[in-house]
Amino acid sequence: MLTLGIDTSNYATSLAVFDTAAGEVVCDCKQFLPVKEGQLGLRQSDALFHHTAALPELIHSLSEKVDLTSIGAVGVSAKPRPVEGSYMPCFLAGVNAAEAFCAAKGIPLVRTTHQQGHISAALYAAQGEKLFAQKEFVFHVSGGTTDLLRCEGPDKIECIGTSTDLYAGQAVDRLGVRLGFGFPAGAEVSRLAAACQEEIRPKASVRGTSCSLSGLQNQCENLLAKGKSPEYVCKYCLLCIAETLRRMASAALEQEPGLPVVFAGGVMSSDVIRSHLTKQMDNVWFVPGRFASDNAIGVSILAAREVGQWPTTSM
Repeated sequence: MLTLGIDTSNYATSLAVFDTAAGEVVCDCKQFLPVKEGQLGLRQSDALFHHTAALPELIHSLSEKVDLTSIGAVGVSAKPRPVEGSYMPCFLAGVNAAEAFCAAKGIPLVRTTHQQGHISAALYAAQGEKLFAQKEFVFHVSGGTTDLLRCEGPDKIECIGTSTDLYAGQAVDRLGVRLGFGFPAGAEVSRLAAACQEEIRPKASVRGTSCSLSGLQNQCENLLAKGKSPEYVCKYCLLCIAETLRRMASAALEQEPGLPVVFAGGVMSSDVIRSHLTKQMDNVWFVPGRFASDNAIGVSILAAREVGQWPTTSM
């Protein structure tokens, strides 16, 4: 059985097809929403328009890779998080497309959330279905979240720590746009950071499992004003985020030692962040960038799970 996943998050339109028999994603496609030069995001009305315009083209692209008539269920991100009051208009584009597809074919529609999709993609890419059946800590680190979650798979999610102000992805994007890159700027910031060979001692503002990142933006501005190279400042920014996450995880593990820690979200695509955490922590899981950033992969997996077609093999 094939399941289709649709995710229309704040900055990317994405589709994915999951093959339950093979236990793998057979294809996926994604398109970032256009953001004008110098801007740090989109109004929701603009995001909704761009998703609506992008979906037909992406569905056509997907149809050239897989037989969409074989789709047996569709999963869609209907809101950002699985909590009361969570809502963003941009997800309406995906919901409308999913409802139309399911009505035309007479197949089940599975409504889930963007955050659960991130968690599912990360868990499945890390250890297949194994992590869905146990407790773990999951970091969801992106432009809209810096959340530390206590999870039992994607079904039971409790946020036990977050940023009290700026999110990690916002800090990265603001630095990137400040340096002249387009939004989102994570890939360019990571590229520059990787070119810096200087040793840097990162700072972090963490209290228990919560953090503050607003000072990081000011620190980066001050470093640039003092003549530090863009490469140095980018590496400093990413290492500070990595150290922040490490300290949050350490606080959580003091309360529940031994639980695996899984990192999801677009910010976790950074090799600089991964390298720092890998050297400092044990029993941590990182996933390929394809599964870490905004995508519909986890949504397609959740659709298969919901309709009773849970895979028997892992990626």
